[in-house]
Amino acid sequence: MPTPRRLTTGLAALSLLATGAPVAASAESSAAAAAPSSQAGLPTTAFPLGPRAAAKQTSKAVAPGVDLFTLTHGSATDGYTVSVLMNGKDVGKRADAEAAAAACEAAGFPATIQEVIRPAVADYPEGAGYMVRLGSWSLKDRKEADKVVKQLKEVDIPAKADFLGDDGMQTTGPWQLRVLTVNPGVFRGSYHSSLGVSVAKREKTSAMAKHAKALAAVNGGFFNIHTAKELRGEPVGISVVDGTLLSEAVPGRSALILKNRTARITELSTTVTAVSADGERTVVNGVNRAAGADELILYTEQFGAKTPADDGTDAVLDATGQVLEVRPAGGAVKAGTRVLHGTGTMADWISSHTPEQWKLTVTTKVKDLRSGKSVPLTPQTSIIGGGVGLVRNGREHVTAQADGHANVNMILRRHPRTLAGVTKSGTLILAVVDGRKPGVTVGASMIEAARLMLWLGARQAINLDGGGSTAMIVNNKLVNHPSDGVERPVGDSLLIVP
Repeated sequence: MPTPRRLTTGLAALSLLATGAPVAASAESSAAAAAPSSQAGLPTTAFPLGPRAAAKQTSKAVAPGVDLFTLTHGSATDGYTVSVLMNGKDVGKRADAEAAAAACEAAGFPATIQEVIRPAVADYPEGAGYMVRLGSWSLKDRKEADKVVKQLKEVDIPAKADFLGDDGMQTTGPWQLRVLTVNPGVFRGSYHSSLGVSVAKREKTSAMAKHAKALAAVNGGFFNIHTAKELRGEPVGISVVDGTLLSEAVPGRSALILKNRTARITELSTTVTAVSADGERTVVNGVNRAAGADELILYTEQFGAKTPADDGTDAVLDATGQVLEVRPAGGAVKAGTRVLHGTGTMADWISSHTPEQWKLTVTTKVKDLRSGKSVPLTPQTSIIGGGVGLVRNGREHVTAQADGHANVNMILRRHPRTLAGVTKSGTLILAVVDGRKPGVTVGASMIEAARLMLWLGARQAINLDGGGSTAMIVNNKLVNHPSDGVERPVGDSLLIVP
């Protein structure tokens, strides 16, 4: 459960704002939540976050079997403090916190050292860190905290004004959510993923929804912000659109598999193999991403950029696998073609085993790591890679380490969230939790997100990209309030198509 604030011995004992009821839901309230449907609506039991009371909710029918709910809950009681940064971060080791607190004291700013307990999740143990904080101010007095930050900066102490509702500890909220439920027994459309105009380019969820004439959509998985600027739409992890693998899996990470009106969540791996006409076989290391040293990367016509202009070699293939051209790297991937790009030793492999007019067979396989079975890539199949698994077989099961998010910021602190879940009866639940709006809506931690999806009736649930990416589109309208103030272009989206 979210951790209460624990103050350890510091240079001064200041009273930080720490009001609010415990966040955790009781086992009874989670178990009582019925799977939502277009007839039953959402649970009316106590909301699982904040004060023990029912959330206010309104509903709207979007289409037969598709319903949109707006939920609000809680009230604003958190205010601001000032957090000192240690090596650029607000949580550090005890020794770093003691040194930072001493520096504040020497400069005439009494400080408190606060222990932060990052709770254990399914694949990562509990851990402790330390924060150095100064003062407390009400929500309307943010400017007073900013003044202290400025004064600290003048004596070379980096700090920031910190809203206490973001901590992931006790809070009264408030929360604002939009929840979309799709009952496959009534809805007659289908589910799809979209990467927009290309893999490389980011695009707004609303634009992808409009192009597909979707009833509704939410943003998809994380995209790579640590690659070249022109490639930052590339998904981090698996992406399959209409049966075509467009990005390889990070083995063991959670994903959402969509087919017609079915959705399921599992962990996946991918294998891509190239076999030359002379029988030489090799592993293809990646799909539609930047190439590393001695790698073989497959670029599809959906890539939307040129292959890397490095010292590598390209083999251009037609739809049947015939080698049309062997060329220096850095060319376009034309419609109806694929390109195998090799660097280092793999450039030599292309030169040796893919002369023009030869056939090269490229196979892609996706494996469900829960069942051990292959996932058929039919034209009706789409897959979206998630950020973190949240619920497995009806129990809280947060896989932060496997999904690359094992840290205080991602596990404990509250952020806007986009969540997807599936009930026992097959109903798809899409939820967006707005956040980063002090006094309006605080977002959710990963653990809170898992409990929210359990309350909504999910037996399996996954965290998609969040933060400023969180967006829900219904009938071509943005229905939530992104934390950036405007809708952000993203890598991919989940579409509900009539």
